[in-house]
Amino acid sequence: MRSQLFDTANAEVQTQERWVKQNSKMVKVSLGQDVLAVKGAMVAYQGQVTFNHEGSGSVGKFIRRALTNEDTPLMRVAGQGEVFFARMAEDIFFIQLEGDGISINGTNLLAFDANLSWDVHRVQGAGMLSGGSFNTIIQGQGNVAITSDGPPMILDCSQQPTFVDMQAAVAWSANLSPQVVSSMNMKSLLRGGSGEAFQFAFHGPGFVVVQPSEGQPLGGPGGGQQQQAGGLGQLFS
Repeated sequence: MRSQLFDTANAEVQTQERWVKQNSKMVKVSLGQDVLAVKGAMVAYQGQVTFNHEGSGSVGKFIRRALTNEDTPLMRVAGQGEVFFARMAEDIFFIQLEGDGISINGTNLLAFDANLSWDVHRVQGAGMLSGGSFNTIIQGQGNVAITSDGPPMILDCSQQPTFVDMQAAVAWSANLSPQVVSSMNMKSLLRGGSGEAFQFAFHGPGFVVVQPSEGQPLGGPGGGQQQQAGGLGQLFS
C-alpha cells in the first residue's frame, strides 16, 4: 500500500520528552505523572490509561465553581502510556511554569501537569449582559498546554491600557486583573450596536495573548516579565 498519508512526517513522534508536539495541532504526553485535561480533549492513547472526572479538590473551590456556574470540566489522566490531546484543530502552545502562574480563558485551556495548583476566578464586571466570563489561574512548576485559533499575538499591557475582545483573549499574566468594559452607548444600542460591545481591559506590568479569531463561543475559565516571559515557552519564539 502506498500513500502520502504514510510519510514519516505523519508518524508518531519518538522522544524521551514528557510533553512533545505531535504536530502543531496535537500534543503527546507520556504518562507516569498524572495529567489534568479538559474533558473531550483526548483523541488517542496507547498503553494502560484511565480517565476520571476531576472534582474541585476543596470546599472553597467547589463553592466558587457553583456560584460562578463555571463549567470547564476536567478529567484526571493516569496510568502508563502515551496520550494525545487536541481540540478543533487549533494551534497548541506549551507554557513551562517555573514557580509562577498564568491566567487562561477556559475555551483555550487544553491540559496541564496534575501537580500544578489551579483555581477558577470570575472576571470583574462580567455580568449577565456581557455573557459572564471566568478564567483559570494555574500556578507552580510544570507544563501547561493551551490552544489558539490561529497564530497568537502577545501584547504588552504595561505601557498603556489594552483592550481585547473577550473571545479573542487566550491567556494573560496571573498578576493582571482585567475588567469587563463596554464600548456600547445608548445611541449605538438603539441602532443595533456595533458588534463589539464588551472587551477585557488590561493595564499593568504583564502581557495578554490574543488569538486572531472570535470564532469559538465564550465560556468557562480560562507571570512577572521574568515571571511573564520566562514561563511562556515557544509563545515568544
